[in-house]
Order: sequence, then C-alpha cells, then structure tokens
Amino acid sequence: MKKNKLGTNTNLIRGGLNRSQFNETSEALFLTSGFVYDSAEQAEAIFKGSKKGFQYTRYSNPTIETFEKRLALLDGSEDCFATASGMAAVFFSLMCQLRAGDHLISASALFGSCKEIVKNILPRYGIEVTFVDGKNINEWRKAIKKNTKIFFFETPSNPLLELIDIKAVCNMAKKHRIKTVIDNIFASPILQKPVLLGADIIVYSGTKHIDGQGRVLGGAILSSTKFKENILKPFLRHTGPSMSPFNAWVLLKGLETIKLRVEAQSNAALEIAQFLQKSSKVEKVFYPFLKTSSQYTLAKKQQILGGTILSFKIKGNKKNAFKFINKLKIFDISNNLGDTKSIVTHPATTTHRILNEKERLSLGITDNLIRLSIGLETVADLKKDIAIALK
Repeated sequence: MKKNKLGTNTNLIRGGLNRSQFNETSEALFLTSGFVYDSAEQAEAIFKGSKKGFQYTRYSNPTIETFEKRLALLDGSEDCFATASGMAAVFFSLMCQLRAGDHLISASALFGSCKEIVKNILPRYGIEVTFVDGKNINEWRKAIKKNTKIFFFETPSNPLLELIDIKAVCNMAKKHRIKTVIDNIFASPILQKPVLLGADIIVYSGTKHIDGQGRVLGGAILSSTKFKENILKPFLRHTGPSMSPFNAWVLLKGLETIKLRVEAQSNAALEIAQFLQKSSKVEKVFYPFLKTSSQYTLAKKQQILGGTILSFKIKGNKKNAFKFINKLKIFDISNNLGDTKSIVTHPATTTHRILNEKERLSLGITDNLIRLSIGLETVADLKKDIAIALK
C-alpha cells in the first residue's frame, strides 16, 4: 500500500497531476496514438526501458497515466492499469496469471458476464474452476487444490448484495500462496478498500461510480507495482485492451466528485431501503446496512456506508415486477448502475439473463426481484415515485 499523507479529497482533485509546458488548469487531454523521439538512440532507450518515456497509447499515455495514478491513490493500491471496460479488467486480471492446468476458485454469486467468463470461457483454455458459496469460509478451504492459483469474488455481489468476509478469505489465500482478485465495483473505492484487508488485485468498472454520469466505458486493475510490471503489463501490452485517452480524461473528471456523489447516493439508498421495508407490497429488501440484514455486522466492519444499490422482491411474479417498473416516472429502465440518475433493473431478464433458470434461482434471482441504483435526485421525489408505482 502507498503511504500518502494527503487527504482523500485533495488526492481526488490533485492526485497524479501532470501539467504540460502550457500549465493548464484542467488535466490535459492527449489525443494521440503515438509519440515522436529526438533521436533513434532515444527511441531505442525508451523501448528498451532504460529511459522513461511514452511509446504508444496502447502501452501508456500521459492522460491515462494520470488517471491510473489518481485511482491508485484513492484505492490504496501501489499501482493501476486502465482498461477499455470493466469486463476487460475482470478477464485480463485473471488471464494474465493463469495457464492450462491451473485451478481457480470463485464465489457463485457473480454478475452475469463474470459468471460467463469463469464458467464457460476459462475452461476453454484448460483452466479448472470450482464454485463455492462465498459466504462460507469452509467451502473456500475445502476447494483448495495443489494447482489452485486464484480466489475470485465480488462483494457486495450483483444483484443481491451478498457479502464475503474479505479479510478471512484473503488470509486463507496467503497461507496457500493463492492470489485474490476482488471485484469491488458495487462498493467503489470510496466505501471499501480491499487492499487494506489483504487483497492482491482489485478490479473496477470506471463506467459505474467513477464516471457516474453515463458517458464512457472504462475499467481498471489495481495491484502491487511488482505484479503490474512483471505479470500484468507484459500481457496487456500485447493483447491490447487499452483505454482511450478521452475516456481516461472523462474518468479523471469523474474522480473529482466521486466521494461527494457516492456518499450522498448511499445515504439516500439506505433511506429508500428502510422505506421499502415498510411496504406491504414488498416481500424482502436486500441492503447490507439494514439492521435486519443477516450480514449487517460484516457490512459495518468492511464498508463505510451501505452503497448506492439495493434490491427487493416485490410480492407476486414477473408480471407484478414489470408493472411496477413500467409505472415509475423518475427512475430510468436501464442495466447501468452508480449513475447520478436513478435506475431500475430487472436482473432475471437483463444483467443475469445469460444464466439458466436453475442458476438464477440458486442465487435468489427470481422473476420478482428488482434492483435499484439510487442517483442524486431529491429523495422525497424518489420515494413518492416508488410509492405510486407500488400502488
């Protein structure tokens, strides 16, 4: 972990700042694919690595580098590599360190595309996979084999906000020399810092809270500098899941306000979760900072706030869920999350549609499950919108 004496807000505004010779106020946007050199000797030295400099935007770029440094400061990790999307971050954080014959253990509760990667894509390369109930520490222990290389999980999980004890799982992994890769997208680096609990690699979708305004795609892999330089960077430089400088610039501007947004949205989400609990039309509410949650103690231990997303089961079936969704006036129907605009999602038919019915039901993703991503609108307006739709 980097030692940094500056406060979070200061780092979010000034972290990684790299002004050009023009001394611009806002971060410069370097829209260039390549770079030129003063001499052939300089080009040779930069490509060889004996001299610092930029080679090609697929490798690195001043704007992208500033974003990487700022996010690393926020996350608490030593280093960062920006990617084209959150799913690129997930896939390449795994593939850069796995070989045919290796074994990966994953929590069962995963976002649909993450589940597809682990369940169907990794085995194509001769990688063995075991799924466990992430909440059960004994299941992780029992699944370990001599060839186990990675523990992979997301916490809170999408869409039921299931929590995994990060410190307990990471401690176990270290005893067996297993790397932990944690998807921290739901919590964001504002509310939860897995690196402080022993995580090796953390992945983010910049599309969510980091941008938080529905503009661009982006992802990031956070790790130690040693892991980035020796394992991650050589793999990514040649496979090319690079972030565009423009997207990096937009995400930089998003980082300036992420703390203000996520904290306000999380406070609103808790209020709405408590509001939904009181409704006779609601079967169950899923939100880690509800005192009725079975994982409330763990949530308070590893998260600052409960997060911007909540889910609930409306009484009835798919027809009732759709009717509620269609009645909402303020909430947008979309599959995104962490946005300043409030969003409603039906996981079974969108984000987790790729799972078969048996898989969905085993994870509790029923046809009456609805996910809400709470934005920055007036909370009273959101509650009124929900109340009217529930009627």
